[in-house]
Amino acid sequence: MAGIKHILVIRLSAMGDVAMTVPVLRALALQHPEVKLTVLSRGFFKPFFEGIPNVSFYEADVKGRHKGFGGLFKLYRELKKRDIDAVADLHNVLRSKIVTRLFALSGKKTATTDKVRKEKKALTRAENKIFKPLTPIVQRHAETFRQLGFAIDVSVPVFPEKHILTQDVLAVTGAKTEKWIGIAPFAQHDGKVYPQDLMQEVISLLAENKANKIFLFGGGAKEIEVLNRFANTISNVVVVAGKLTLTQELQLISNLDVMLSMDSGNAHMAAMLGVDTVTLWGATHPYAGFAPFNQPEENLLVSDREKYPLLPTSIYGNKKVEGYEDVMRTIVPESVVKRINQILNK
Repeated sequence: MAGIKHILVIRLSAMGDVAMTVPVLRALALQHPEVKLTVLSRGFFKPFFEGIPNVSFYEADVKGRHKGFGGLFKLYRELKKRDIDAVADLHNVLRSKIVTRLFALSGKKTATTDKVRKEKKALTRAENKIFKPLTPIVQRHAETFRQLGFAIDVSVPVFPEKHILTQDVLAVTGAKTEKWIGIAPFAQHDGKVYPQDLMQEVISLLAENKANKIFLFGGGAKEIEVLNRFANTISNVVVVAGKLTLTQELQLISNLDVMLSMDSGNAHMAAMLGVDTVTLWGATHPYAGFAPFNQPEENLLVSDREKYPLLPTSIYGNKKVEGYEDVMRTIVPESVVKRINQILNK
């Protein structure tokens, strides 16, 4: 696009949503090498963007110096010094809208990702539900860049090389001599979390094969307590939660043969690195457009809609619907293990 040499890309949170921008930005950087990108996000997510050509990172300190309208105006002035030509708002929330608007008022071209709120409502409501797949978020982000004049093809993705494991990561994982399976059994909302007794069964079944090594991901004291219970002194199950930084976790995830995750951030981190990712779906559903990038339908294991016709009941898994507490029990551990084994044996 004539005149646009530097695009500001805004996506402040949450982990999975930020990770889902990575395949789009990688495609944009490779297909339009003449364009510079500055990603505005929380400092914690900086490692996601390392190694993508022509991408630099700018930290949004929304709890500190960029807090409130005054802070956002200060952020705008800081960014303005970077000679931004256009803004792609991939977040579409009040904060990102304010920064985008300030750039628009200064004459810069802007585009914002459509959140398709009406369609999401129709997909999740109980009455007159319209159960059909919405456009995946990666495609919607690509459309945002198209509005700025940059067509992007995400259908044949290029993924980074597997990360080289550094000594501090190897100290936790050991050298790779087995098939490596990552398991991330948590999500922000209970409606997206596989029951613990069933997850224990999945872990135990996978661990029976000593050619497998299983790494359990999570964070925080409560989750680590549950993971330690899952591992329960099984020799080929390793709890990595609390032992690795995000950069180190990405190294490990990059070297997995398969990741098993809920509809949560770890799924998108694995998918952005080109790792086979199996996801389990409870109150939410892949039709909302948040399935991990470039994963086949067989990797999306959904709860039984014949038994629970109101699914999906929510986009984020945060709505409680009476009688729908146990929807994920319709995903049997054997079917999860079977899919993982198919991937490992392919």
